[in-house]
Amino acid sequence: MIQLAGIVGLVGKANVGKSTFFAAATLKAVDIAGFPFTTIKANKGVGYLHSPCVCNEFGVKDEPVNSACVDGVRLIPVDLIDCPGLIRGAHQGKGLGNQFLDEVRRADALIVVVDAAGETDDNGQSILPGTHDPIEDVRMLEAEFDLWLTRILRKDWERVARTAQAAREEIGRHLEEKLTGLGMNRFHIAKAVEERGLNANDALSWSHNEITAFASGLRKASKPLIVAANKADKGPAEENVQSLRDAGYHVIPTCAEAELSLRRATAAGLINYTPGDGDFEIPNPEKLSGGQTKGLQLIRERVLDNWGSTGVQEVINSAFFTLLDMIPIYPVEDSDKLTDHQGRVLPDCFLVSRGTTTKQFASLIHTDLGESFIFAINARTKKRMGEGHALNKDDIIQIVAAKSRR
Repeated sequence: MIQLAGIVGLVGKANVGKSTFFAAATLKAVDIAGFPFTTIKANKGVGYLHSPCVCNEFGVKDEPVNSACVDGVRLIPVDLIDCPGLIRGAHQGKGLGNQFLDEVRRADALIVVVDAAGETDDNGQSILPGTHDPIEDVRMLEAEFDLWLTRILRKDWERVARTAQAAREEIGRHLEEKLTGLGMNRFHIAKAVEERGLNANDALSWSHNEITAFASGLRKASKPLIVAANKADKGPAEENVQSLRDAGYHVIPTCAEAELSLRRATAAGLINYTPGDGDFEIPNPEKLSGGQTKGLQLIRERVLDNWGSTGVQEVINSAFFTLLDMIPIYPVEDSDKLTDHQGRVLPDCFLVSRGTTTKQFASLIHTDLGESFIFAINARTKKRMGEGHALNKDDIIQIVAAKSRR
């Protein structure tokens, strides 16, 4: 599947720090009160991926337009949505289940925020640390999504399957139209069919259990997830992080509260901190109150020294670079000078799916460029690339087309 960027959804039950994570990642003011259903409507914000900028390699001063470059690191904007809190029974509309599932369908990947300290129960109520297993929260999300998707599939399964069988075609093409609104396509359908060992040419014979298994495979293919084990500085978090990893999940320990504090302190000019770093600097200690100094020291000792970072930036990077397997590409209009038509050096950086070809990339930038594509030029090698050439991470390319973009 070829696409530009993508949307990542933050999901999880109430009071696990999901909205705090969102606020830290986007610096957007959201309601962070500690009770269920704090997030009533999905908040959409912009976070930033961190990727080494190619300006260092070429020794040039870049002039970013659609992104930013700070100390040789390209900050690439990406869309994040904070979905309503999840409770058991969401597939039946319980709590804010309908709103939750309606927002999740828009996401290309999911960040599942869990309470690694195990101090919130199924309903998001506070309990003693270590008395709840966060693995259950991830499994609840998977189960609720699978039940919801199974119900959608079964609604007119027989009709769709009969139509495919009568046309002597695989089920994928006929299901794609039904599932497009859920962010699912023929690629996801084919992957789920293959992984579950099902016969795509005889979907009419699939049993209820096979349809359920197919729904689970479809969810995994279309909504890959990463677990943000939040509150990693509390209670038995280390043990729970390991248990999540042993269960086969991609897990990153996080402390969203610490990240939010560090970003706010940076914005206030109290510290020098780059998201994702393992430490911070205090340029003028005399400007800090005793409480602020103590709070920063606790973050350093309990979070940064223990885990290496707050984990928030690592989660965002992993969601796009690992789960969605996206790569940065730098388009220019002069491959010798690395400039656009206004003379700006390396102005743009786009995220695309790995495997995107030069012509596909041209079409993503502008329809006219794709339709009149002639060839592309690799700014490093100065070689021409045909329309079927697959782009590589950090490629800098000039697109040559009959119709130029102005």
